[in-house]
Amino acid sequence: MQIEQYVMAYGIEQDRMRAILPAGFTSLRPVVRFNAEVRDDSKGYIEFNTAVEKDGKRGWLNIGYWDNVPFTRHGKTVTFTTDFLDLSFTAVGVAGSCPAEKDNDGCFFLGETPELRPAETITANKEFCDCSFAWHFTDHDAHGESIGKTLPAIPEAPAHTYSHAPFTPAEAAHIPCRQVLGTYVVRFTR
Repeated sequence: MQIEQYVMAYGIEQDRMRAILPAGFTSLRPVVRFNAEVRDDSKGYIEFNTAVEKDGKRGWLNIGYWDNVPFTRHGKTVTFTTDFLDLSFTAVGVAGSCPAEKDNDGCFFLGETPELRPAETITANKEFCDCSFAWHFTDHDAHGESIGKTLPAIPEAPAHTYSHAPFTPAEAAHIPCRQVLGTYVVRFTR
C-alpha cells in the first residue's frame, strides 16, 4: 500500500491533558498530534494522539481515529475534511530525515485492555509542510496554523488541578492550541 503520512503536532496545556487521561497513563509532554494518511491515493485516515507513558512503555495514546476521511488535493495542498475537523497540509519543498523518536515504543489503543501497537519503522525522508487545522465540535475548540518552524514540546510540572473529564476527541479538542510545533509529510510503502 502506498502511504502519504501527514504529521502535525501542536502544543497544549499539559495539566488539561492530565485531567482527561485514563487511569494508568502519564502525560509526557504538552502535545497532541495528528497522523493523517492518504492510502493508495484513494482513502483518507486520521489518528489523534498524545504523548504518554504506561507501565514503563512510552509512546502515543490514541484519542480517536477515523477511517474513510474525505480529502482533496489542490496543487501541493492536501486537505482532510470531516464534520468536526478541517486539517490542511501544504508541502514546502524542503526535505529532511524522517524523525526517529527515541522514546516511542508505539501507539496505545484503548479497549477492554489497552493494546500497544509497535512503532512503525519509516526510513524515507520527510518533506516539511505548512499546516492549519480547526476542530468544530463547539465554537470554542482548538485551531491553529504553523509558523514555518519546528518547535519543541517541553514537559511542564503540574501547576493547576482540573476536574476529571472523559477521554474523548471532543474533550481533547476543547484544549486550546498554544502553537503548531511542527508538520511534515513522509511517503513510503507499507
